[in-house]
Amino acid sequence: MNKFIETLQNIWKIEELRNRILFTLALLMVYRFGSFVVLPGVIPSALDAAASARGANDILGLINTFAGGAFNRAAVFALGIMPYITASIIIQLLGFAVPYFQRLQQKEGESGRKKITQITRWLTVAITLVQGSAYLGYIMSIPGSIDPSVSKSIFWFSNIIILSTGTVFAMWLGERITENGIGNGVSLLIMIGIIATLPQAFFAEVLTQFNTTGLLTFILELIVLFGIVLVCIMIVQGVRRIPIQFAKRMVGRGSGQVPLAGARDYIPLKVNAAGVMPIIFAQAIMFLPMSLAQWVSSADNPNSFLLMLNDWKSIPYNVIFFLLVVLFTYVYTALLVNPQQYAEYLKRQNAFIPGIKPGKSTEDFIDTLTTRVTLPGSVFLGFISIFPAIVAAIGNVNDAFALFFGGTSLLILVGVVLDTLQQIESYLLMRKYDGLVKSGKLKGRSGMQPIGAGM
Repeated sequence: MNKFIETLQNIWKIEELRNRILFTLALLMVYRFGSFVVLPGVIPSALDAAASARGANDILGLINTFAGGAFNRAAVFALGIMPYITASIIIQLLGFAVPYFQRLQQKEGESGRKKITQITRWLTVAITLVQGSAYLGYIMSIPGSIDPSVSKSIFWFSNIIILSTGTVFAMWLGERITENGIGNGVSLLIMIGIIATLPQAFFAEVLTQFNTTGLLTFILELIVLFGIVLVCIMIVQGVRRIPIQFAKRMVGRGSGQVPLAGARDYIPLKVNAAGVMPIIFAQAIMFLPMSLAQWVSSADNPNSFLLMLNDWKSIPYNVIFFLLVVLFTYVYTALLVNPQQYAEYLKRQNAFIPGIKPGKSTEDFIDTLTTRVTLPGSVFLGFISIFPAIVAAIGNVNDAFALFFGGTSLLILVGVVLDTLQQIESYLLMRKYDGLVKSGKLKGRSGMQPIGAGM
C-alpha cells in the first residue's frame, strides 16, 4: 500500500503528466454533464416508462449502456461517439477498395492523415443526421414523450441540430483528450459511459443473488469475472517475438580487424494487434439493423430475423457478431501490420531473421506468422464478445451485470485501462521513477526494446 501511495505521489510530481490527467478528467466531466442535459421539448418520465416497458434483451438497452444512460434520457449526447466510430469503419473499409483512400493511408504521410481526418469528420456529421432522424422518430413514436405545446416539425428541426452538435462536440472532446490529455480520447469517452452503468448493475446483481441463491453464488460470479479479466489482459498483452540479428561488423584497422558479433533484437507480433477496435467496429455494425427492426416489429411478424438481431441474447445476433469480430480483427491487423514494410526495414538496417532469406522470403514469413498468430486472437475476441449472452442464458445473472462478463464492455475497459496505464508508465520511467508495477509486462518495462518503433 505504501508503494502504491508513493507511485501516486510520483505521478503528481511530474507537472506535464499531472496537467494531462487533470485535463482529461475535466473533459470527461464535461462529457458526463452533457449526458444529463435533456433535449428541449422532451418529457423524461414518458421515456423512463418506455424504457421500463421494453424487453430486457432489447438492443436499445445496449446502446444506452455505451451512451452512459444518455440514450434513455434523450440527452444532447444521446448518440454519443458512435457516429464517429461508424464513420471510421467506413473510411477504413474504403482504404481497401478505393485507390484514393489507399494513397491517403499509406503513401501521403501526415498530409494524407489530415485529409482522412477531415473526411471522417464530415462523414460523422452525415451519419449523425441519419441516426439522429431515426432517434427523434423513435422518441416521437412514444406516447406522451413530447410537450404537446411544441410543434413536431419545430421539435425535429431544433433537436436534429442539437444532436448533431452534441456528437461533433463529443468527437472534439475525444480529439482534445488524445492530443493534450492521457490515453485515447474516443476510447475513454466510450469507457466512461460503460463505467457509469457498472455501479447500478453491480448493486442490482447483489440484491438479486441475496434474495434468490445467496452469497456463495455471488462470490462465484466475482471469481469467474476476475478470471475472465485476467485472461483478457493476457491476450491483450500477449506477444509473439520474432528474433532478428544484425550483420557482423569489422572493428579495428588493417590486419588487426576483428569481427564483432551482430546485435540481437526482435520484432513483436501481438496476439491481438488490433486491440479493442474490431469489437467496437462489429458492435457499431450490429447497431445498424436496430432502426429497421423497430419498424418491422408487429404482432403479425414476431419471429422476424431483424427482430432477432434486436435481441443481444438471440442466436442469430451472436453468430453474426462473432463472425464480424473475427473478420474485423483480420482487417484491422492487416492495416496495422505491414510485412513488406518490416522486410524493407530489416534490409535497410542490414538485419535478418535467422534461417530466413532477406526480401520476399522475410515478407512471406512475417505475413504467414501474423496470420497464424491472429487466428487465436480473433477467435478469442469473438468468444468474449458473445460470452455475456452465454452467461445470461446459463446463469441467474442480471442482464445489466452480465454485459460485464465479456463482450464489448469488458474488452473496452481492459484495453483502455491498459493503454492509459502504459502511457503513465512511460512518463514515470522517463523521469527515473518506478513504474506502476515492477514485475508486469506493461510497455516500456521489457528488457529488450522492439524494433520498428518509428516505422
